[in-house]
Amino acid sequence: MNSTENNRALTGSERVLARWMLENGLPEARAFLAQLEEAKVTPWRCPCGCASINLQIKGHPPAPPGVHILGDFLCGPVDAPAGAFIFESEGLLSGIEVYSLATDAPSVLPHPPLRPFGQGR
Repeated sequence: MNSTENNRALTGSERVLARWMLENGLPEARAFLAQLEEAKVTPWRCPCGCASINLQIKGHPPAPPGVHILGDFLCGPVDAPAGAFIFESEGLLSGIEVYSLATDAPSVLPHPPLRPFGQGR
């Protein structure tokens, strides 16, 4: 679906999470903060039921397939961690992925601060 009419604005918590992930991710992640201001959430939903979201930047076609991680983090309790990363594809901010490391994938997005991946495992 290339139509942007079904896209929606990011919620306040989605925007806070995405900004935090970009500000605390890889050094090049900060360059995507301007795109975040123009980002909308697409209607796509992961079939597993997790809270992952895809983004589309105003004035741009949907990002092509592919994932270049801009920030990779751990969330959830230390004894049942989950992962969350923000990513881009070919220069377009593309989404936030959450995934399971111990139990089911999170059905809601985490709240910052998150732990850098590799700590607290």
